[in-house]
Amino acid sequence: MSLFRLDASIRVEGSASREIADIVEAEWRVGNPAAPVTRRHIGTEPLPAGAWASAVAGSRLDAEQRTPEEAEAVALAATLVDELIDAEALLFAVPLYNFGVSQHFKAWVDLVLTDPRMSPAGDAPLAGKPAVLVTVRGGNYSAGTPREGWDHATGWIRRILEDGWHLDLRVVEREFTLVGVNPMLDGFTELAAELKATAERDALEHGRLLGSHRAAA
Repeated sequence: MSLFRLDASIRVEGSASREIADIVEAEWRVGNPAAPVTRRHIGTEPLPAGAWASAVAGSRLDAEQRTPEEAEAVALAATLVDELIDAEALLFAVPLYNFGVSQHFKAWVDLVLTDPRMSPAGDAPLAGKPAVLVTVRGGNYSAGTPREGWDHATGWIRRILEDGWHLDLRVVEREFTLVGVNPMLDGFTELAAELKATAERDALEHGRLLGSHRAAA
């Protein structure tokens, strides 16, 4: 059961989203010890800034009419979609940045959507595939907190993955990742530890399910 893993964090060392995703992957690996993993590190190896516009323009033209930039962008979009279609399970690690969607993840989604196979009128090639979304937030945005409703990323990501691509999605969320980093949050140390433990338990559970699940035929 092959896995595709995408990381959108701009950090490697100390990345909370990578840490939680590593737990998911490790549990998936228990049931799939020899299975291949395709990795896409869009936070540290971002996609070309102009690729989306070039792919949009190029997708409207016959291959021989495309500029070199358009041909390259269309080919890149096809590669990204191949990575998703070829994998049997999907893992996305996407932190919240400045209350919104990571620019790197948005650029990746936009480019994926230029491929004709991902058209809303198409055959939904990812429908039913098991997937896990890991998302982390520096503060606490849960219901009843002062910043409830400030997370403008997770809902959008779920709309793309669940409603747009019809993945069989499970979500692991961790709040207060900046506790211990930002002194202003020192009063929340105990709560942050509890939330981290909960996220790690969820990651273990969803990793096991990801490893045993098979996409619907």
